[in-house]
Amino acid sequence: MGARHAVCCSSGTAALHLAALALELGPDDHCVVPTLTFLATANAARYVGAEVAFADVDADTGLAGVAQFEAALDRCADRNVKAIFPVHLNGQCADPAALAELAAARGLRVVEDACHALGTTWRTASGDDVPVGSCRYSDMAVFSFHPVKAIAMGEGGMITTNDARLDHRLRRLRSHGMTRDPDSFQQHDLAFAADGTPNPWYYEMPEVGFNYRANDIQCALGLSQLGKLDRFVARRRALAARYDELLAPLVRPVTRVPDCRPAWHIYVVAIDYAGAGVARGDVMRRLRDAGIGTQVHYLPVHLQPYYRGRYGDQALDGAGRYYARALTLPLHAGMDDSDVDRVVDALRAALRRHADSGAGDRVETA
Repeated sequence: MGARHAVCCSSGTAALHLAALALELGPDDHCVVPTLTFLATANAARYVGAEVAFADVDADTGLAGVAQFEAALDRCADRNVKAIFPVHLNGQCADPAALAELAAARGLRVVEDACHALGTTWRTASGDDVPVGSCRYSDMAVFSFHPVKAIAMGEGGMITTNDARLDHRLRRLRSHGMTRDPDSFQQHDLAFAADGTPNPWYYEMPEVGFNYRANDIQCALGLSQLGKLDRFVARRRALAARYDELLAPLVRPVTRVPDCRPAWHIYVVAIDYAGAGVARGDVMRRLRDAGIGTQVHYLPVHLQPYYRGRYGDQALDGAGRYYARALTLPLHAGMDDSDVDRVVDALRAALRRHADSGAGDRVETA
């Protein structure tokens, strides 16, 4: 990644929680989180007692950029906002330099939820390709090694940072809040022998932490996978390009972000189901009957019962439009070209079952 520090932990969720803890977020603090993400991004703020302000997203990419974060910050101008958590959805990221500039102007910390974006790069105005995770534009970046991600540890996570203080705090918090560093000991009468040498058995817990370590078996698997990352990312990009080509007469993928070279985690198409005369659930069931699994990423988090109960109903129209059209098709490095062909053929058949026989092959998207 090019970051100075990388802290391994037991999951992407644990990584998000540790990042919130490391920033010392707590009650009366607020974090701005895009509503189109997995539950864990918003939940990380709640784990430490902070409140969540949801940002809308672009209806075509699903990403929250500067405009969406600014709108969310303006809505909670009277609250103590401490951090923003940009989410790199599907493998794409919104302009990280612009988000960093916004955060700096508002005195905010930045934690990138990069769980979809291991291997993604961003091209700067000067032509540099900056890896997501370098933390050039953030305080921390968080990754997941869940089995469906670009590399797998069975389960696992990672936090990258360039801040030595955050690195030290992350490492302590992932292991019960415990330290064996003599320079940080507070109880000198217990920590040191009469001659001033540290007692070899001694450790301290200056604050409560968690058992968020990854185990050795997970790490052995992760190290073997890491050596294959470039190949995995290249294969995912090739499969996405084949989807793009074959789907062009039928539906369109989510809009591509300029200057971002994504390492695709998932492949999402946008379908106007009403225009196609078919319900999304029916399409998914017909694909499942053909042996093809699909999913929707994601139900906007502000619509979850817990958050509706806590913050009330919110009008975040971009997220609503993205969600209404989204369908995630299979994508993983073990697929071959014929798998993509089969998925496209099955999707075409699932949509045609309700199409007007005179309407042609293409399903209009909006």
